Formats: sequence, structure tokens, C-alpha cells
Amino acid sequence: MNDKPGENPDDGNQNPFKGTPFEQLFGAMGGGGAGLPGGMPGGMPDLNQLFGQLQFLMQPHDGPVNWDFAIDLARKTVAQSPDPSPTQRQRDAVADAFQLADHWLDEATAFPSGVTAPAAWSRAEWVVGTTDVWKVLVEPIAESSVQALGSAMPAEAREMSGPILGILGQAVGGMLAGQIGSGLGALASDVLSVSDIGLPLAAPGKAAIVSANLDAFAADLDVGADDVLLYVALREAAHQRLFAHVPWLRDHLIGAVADYARGIEINAEGIQSRFEEQMRGIDPTNPESLQQLLEGGMFDLPSSPAQEAALQRLEVTLALVEGWVDEVVGQATAERMPTAGKLQEVFRRRRAAGGPAEQTFATLVGLELRPRRLRDASTLWGSLRTRQGTEARDGVWMHPDLLPTAADLDDPLGFREDATAPPQLSDEDFDAELQKLLGGQPGEQEE
Repeated sequence: MNDKPGENPDDGNQNPFKGTPFEQLFGAMGGGGAGLPGGMPGGMPDLNQLFGQLQFLMQPHDGPVNWDFAIDLARKTVAQSPDPSPTQRQRDAVADAFQLADHWLDEATAFPSGVTAPAAWSRAEWVVGTTDVWKVLVEPIAESSVQALGSAMPAEAREMSGPILGILGQAVGGMLAGQIGSGLGALASDVLSVSDIGLPLAAPGKAAIVSANLDAFAADLDVGADDVLLYVALREAAHQRLFAHVPWLRDHLIGAVADYARGIEINAEGIQSRFEEQMRGIDPTNPESLQQLLEGGMFDLPSSPAQEAALQRLEVTLALVEGWVDEVVGQATAERMPTAGKLQEVFRRRRAAGGPAEQTFATLVGLELRPRRLRDASTLWGSLRTRQGTEARDGVWMHPDLLPTAADLDDPLGFREDATAPPQLSDEDFDAELQKLLGGQPGEQEE
């Protein structure tokens, strides 16, 4: 009982969210104080009204993201412009381009072909074909976001409001699904191949080119369409070789994303302010207002120090991947493809700057996938090959501890500066060196 004059025991003092950003958050979502329309005693939100407002976000789903909703939204986003299925002629052209690309790459790297299933995809097929990998990449971010938002609530409030936390988790998961769906739809309209952003987004060996996007991309270049197709096939095939024969690389990249997710720190006041602003204009009967909520960019928040460190690791690894692909494709095309130099510059700028779709994805999902240091990485790999040979260049991928660091990219010509190609040993010299390793002297025989 509160006996202080002017205070009612049924007012907001009994609200477990009292004094926290969540007090205003749930008030904006229908809570209000006692006696206010839609309110309940004690200032707690009217759950019926809350469910009505968030019905579109509360579809049953497992995990932190409603993937059915996300993929459906991505496909609807793609369908806003024509998305024809590739013709048989396009499929044949893609298969031929991959066959030629692998033949050229055989002379540029010791890694054998990683392409087992070449394909031409529509944009919708790209969405469906990459979903399983996106789940692995995005769910740690989504889960950490929901957990961080819940942990921002005072312990007393968490203990007294289990149902509210469940509603909050479902609502945030629905918002994340909407934003992920919008981001994937934007990417699907821009990517040229399944490995275009530097991550292995399809099953191993599945090398796919998005035909409609490639045609649109080639139309804006002063280069023949056949050359553009072959160059994209070369880049995709090089990605496939690297990921197929460096078994730790896939997990290394995904681990960097997971580290990014673990570093998420939710500013409760910032989330509350953003959520209030978004919910204030929502009309559940108006699809346009709901779409505005989904496109709000929930992750457009300052990064924590842990996130910044994880992003730097991810960016360096992506730069090394893209730089290796750039160097290997450049080597493979040097004497064969007159337009390769022009296409190399186009792709360097495209990957380093990031296209509009990648920027949209970064805003919506909070994860940038731009290898800004691609040129430095390509220079590093090329210099290493010149000094030590192709096998030494590719041998750096044997273990993650051997990879160049951000500091190495600052001085790409200095990476292993003193290293030279190992001398060729005669059979006699080889036997002598082997005997030294075994602890004996040349010419000694075992007793």
C-alpha cells in the first residue's frame, strides 16, 4: 500500500516496467495508465489490443526468425519486376562458360575444379537456393538481438512479465523476418552469381549465375555479353575451388559472423525510441504502414567494440578471398582475354564499394559484406606468387593462422618479403637433407 498523498496504488507504480524505457514502449503499444483507453489496472498493456496490433508479426514459428515469412517477402520483393526463368539457351551458355572457365583456371591454381553442378537461376531461385546458408549466417544475429533486448529489461520486470517477454520476442522475431526478407529480395535483384558477395551461399559445388541480373549488368558495359558471362563464370569457378579445397574457410567466415552476433549490445532507450516511433504510425488494416515498419532498419544502431573487432576480421577474410579470386582470374585471363583488364577494374570497384542492394542489406541486417581492401589483397597474392610461385601462394590457405592480417594488407608487398622460392634439390641433395633430419650424417648406414 502506498500512503503518499496524491498517489494511487493502482497507478503506474505497480507496473514492473516503471522507470524503464519499456514503460513507455508498452504504453505506446496499448498499455497506457489506469483509466486510459486500452489500458489495464496498474498501467500494464492490454494484451488483446497488443495482439491485435502485432498480429501480422505473431505468426507461429520456431527459432528467432520466421523464415517462411522472410522468404515469402523476399520472393514478393523480387516479383515486383519481371523475373523470367532462364531459357535452355541461357542454361547451355552458362554450362559452356563454366567448362571453359575451369579449363583456364587449371593453369592458374593447383586447386582442382570445385564445380559439380553448374546452373542458371532466376532471382527467385537464388532466394530459395541460398536460404539454408542465410539461416546459418543470420540466425545468430537475430537470436543475440532478441536476447540482448530481453536482458536490457530490469531483473524484477523479467520475473514479473514472462508473457510480455514472449510477446516481445515474437514481435522482434517478426520484425527481423520482415527486414531480412526485404534485404534478401534486394540482394536477389543485384547479385550476378551465387558467390558474388564472397560467401559460399549454396551447397558445395553448386555454381549458379543469375541470368536476368547478368543480362542487365552486361547491357551497361562496353564489353560483349559473352565476355561478361565468361568473366563471371571464371570468378564463380574460382570461388568454388577455394571453398571446396580450403575446408576450414566456410566455418571461419561463419564464425566471424557469429562473433559479430555475440557482440551485439542493445541500447534499450534507443530501441524503445525507435520502436515507439515505428509503432505510432501503424495501422494493422493498412499494408503500407506495416511495410514501413518492416523497412525500418532495426539494426541501424551503433556497433559495440566487440562487433567492430568481428567486422574487421570478417572484412579482412573477405578481402583475402576476393583478392585471391581477383589474382587467379587475372592470371588465367592475362594472355587469353583482351577485355579482362577492363572487367577486372569494373569488378574491383563494384566489390570494394558495394552495390545499392548490399547497402540495403547492411542497413536492414546490420552486416556489411564489402571487402574494401580487395586491391591490397590482390597485390599481396600476386607478389607472393611472383616471388615464391603458385603453390606457395595457395599454400597460405592451409591453416587460418597462416593468413595475412590487416597489418599485412597495409604493406602487401612486404608479406613474407624475405621468402623466396625453395631451391630445387637433386636426388643426392634430397637424401642428404633427409639424413640430417633423421639425425645422421650423409653416407652413414644403420648398423
